[in-house]
Amino acid sequence: MNNLNDLRAKFQEEYKQKLTRPRIVVGLGTCGIASGGGKVMEAIKEEVAARGLDIDIDFTSCIGMCYREPMVEIALPGAASVVYGDIFPDKVAQLLDSHVINKTPVYEWAAIQIPGEATPYEGIDIMEQSPYYEKQVRSVTSRLGRTNPENIGEYIATGGYEGLEKALGMERQAVIDEVKKSGLRGRGGGGFSTGMKWQFVYNAQGDKKYAVCNADEGDPGAFMDRSVLEGDPHAILEGMMIAGYAIGADEGCIYCRAEYPLAIRRLNLAIAQAEELGILGENILDSGFNFHIRIKAGAGAFVCGEETALLNSIEGKRGMPRVRPPFPANSGLWEKPTCLNNVETYANVPFILRKGADWYAAMGTEKSKGSKVFCLTGKINKTGLCEVPMGITLREVIFNVAGGIQGGGKFKAVQSGGPSGGCLPESKLDLKIDYESLTEAGSMMGSGGLVVMDQTTCMVDVAKFFLNFTQNESCGKCTPCREGTKRMLEILQKICDGKGEMEDLDTLDRLSRVIKNSALCGLGQTCPNPIISTLEYFRDEYVAHIVDKRCPAGVCAALLVYTIDAEKCTGCGACLRACPAGAITGEKKQPHSIDPAVCIKCGACISKCKFNAIYKA
Repeated sequence: MNNLNDLRAKFQEEYKQKLTRPRIVVGLGTCGIASGGGKVMEAIKEEVAARGLDIDIDFTSCIGMCYREPMVEIALPGAASVVYGDIFPDKVAQLLDSHVINKTPVYEWAAIQIPGEATPYEGIDIMEQSPYYEKQVRSVTSRLGRTNPENIGEYIATGGYEGLEKALGMERQAVIDEVKKSGLRGRGGGGFSTGMKWQFVYNAQGDKKYAVCNADEGDPGAFMDRSVLEGDPHAILEGMMIAGYAIGADEGCIYCRAEYPLAIRRLNLAIAQAEELGILGENILDSGFNFHIRIKAGAGAFVCGEETALLNSIEGKRGMPRVRPPFPANSGLWEKPTCLNNVETYANVPFILRKGADWYAAMGTEKSKGSKVFCLTGKINKTGLCEVPMGITLREVIFNVAGGIQGGGKFKAVQSGGPSGGCLPESKLDLKIDYESLTEAGSMMGSGGLVVMDQTTCMVDVAKFFLNFTQNESCGKCTPCREGTKRMLEILQKICDGKGEMEDLDTLDRLSRVIKNSALCGLGQTCPNPIISTLEYFRDEYVAHIVDKRCPAGVCAALLVYTIDAEKCTGCGACLRACPAGAITGEKKQPHSIDPAVCIKCGACISKCKFNAIYKA
C-alpha cells in the first residue's frame, strides 16, 4: 500500500505547483469540441506565443454548462479563477489582453468565478454561487471541468484510488455490505440495489467471474455516461476494480458504443496509465489482487443497453436479449457469474468507499439515496449536464437549474427516462425525482435524460417519434415487440395524418399493456410508456386530431392549413417567391392567397413573411 501513498504525495505536490502557476484551461469534452473548442485552443496558443506570455495552457472536460460552450478558464495566482462561456477565436485576443496582461477580467463574458486559493473540491462547492449550480451537488461530476482527464496524477491528487486502497484492506463481504448500506441503486434505469447485485455474484458458484460496465448509452438526448467517461475515466476503472475485488472477479470489460471515440481513447489511455503505475493488472498495490480491464466497442444498437443483449454482443453474437433465468449473476459473460453495472453506478462506488456509506446515504430520500446525473435538453434556456440530490422536484430542475422555458414560453411536458419513459404534464412539476415517484406517475428514472417540451410540441407526434425509435431499434426476437410496436406506430401515423378513429385509442391502450406484460426484455416492456402517459395526460390532443382533424400545437402537417391574413398582407411577394410548390398567387401590392390543394405545408412562406401575415391552423 505504501506505493500509492508515495504516488499520492508526489502527485499532490505537482498539482499544488500547477495551481500556483498562471494557466488557461479550455473545455475539450465532446460538447466543447463540437462547439469549436479545438479552434479556440489553437487561437490561444497562437496569441500566447505572439505576446510571449509565461502562462500554462491546459484542457479539461465538460463542466456541465453545455449551453455556454466553448468555455475557457483563466486562473492567475492570488486572484479568482474566471470561467468564460461562448469564447470563440475572435474573442481570444481581447480576453488575453484584458484578463492576462491588464489583470482585468471580462466579466460580461464570465460564466462562473472560483476563488484562486480553492482546491478542486472546495472550488466546486463555491461554484454554487452560480444559479446553474445552486441546486446541484457534485460528486460523480466533481472532477468534470476541474481536472485534466488524461492525467492520472491529477486523479490521484484529488482523492483518486483512495476508495480502492481502502477496499483492498477490507474483507470482500465488508465491501459489499458498505455498498448495501449506502443505498446505491443501479443508475442505468432499473434501479436495482447495487449491493444486492454484487452479493448475488459473490454468492454464485464459479472459479471465474466478470465485472462488466454498460457504457452503451443510446437514449436520444442522453450524454451522462459519455461526459463521465470523457471527464473522469479513472473513476470508472476504480469502481470496476472495487466491484471486481468484492465479487471475486479478476477481469472486467467496458462495453462502450463506438460513437464515443473520445471516451474510448481516454479510457484506453487511463488503462495504460493505471497499468504502468501498478494500480491495474497483476498484484494491484501489493495486495495479491489481480484485475484486468478491456474495452469492447459496440456498434450502436439501442437494444444492447439491455444487459443480456450486451453480453451476447461482447461474445461476438447478435445483440439480442436472452431468456431469464438464468440471470447474469449466475450465468452471464461466457456463462460465468457476472456483475453488470452502468457507468454512473461504478463512478459512485469510489466515493462511497472513500467517504463512507453514511455520507452517501445522507443524500436523497428514504428509498432513493445519493445523487443523480441528468442531461437537460429540449425547450429550455440552459441545456447541459447536472447532478442533483435524489428527491429534488422536477420544477426545481427545470426552472432553477435549466433556467426555465426558452423565449419565456409555457411549459407543457417533460419526459424522463429516454424513449422508455413517460411524458409528465405541468400538474406533475412538484413531483420528487426518485425511482418510486416517477414510476407511479407513469414514467421512470431511466439513465437520466430529461427532455422538456413547451406548447409548440404535439404530444401525439412525440409519442410517434419515440415509438418510431424503439420500433427501429427492436431486435425482432419476440413477437410482442416486433409486431406490436409496428402496429402501434401505424395507428399513431394514421392519427397524425387526420385519419384516426376514436376506436384507435382503445386499441393503442390495449396493445400498450399487452406488449408491456409480454415482451421479452426491457426495451419492449417499457417502449409503450410514451403512449400510455400521453393517453393519460394529453388525451384531449388525441381527440382533437381524430374528431376535430386539428393539431393544437400546429405540428402535424396533414392537419394544417396555411392562410394569409388579407389585412396584414402588403403584397410584397416574398412568400410567393419562396414557395417551392407555386401555391401562392396575387398581384404586387395586393393581398396574396394560398391554394390549400397545392400547398405542401413546408413553412417556407412563414419564414419569409416580415409582417406576420401568414398563419397555420
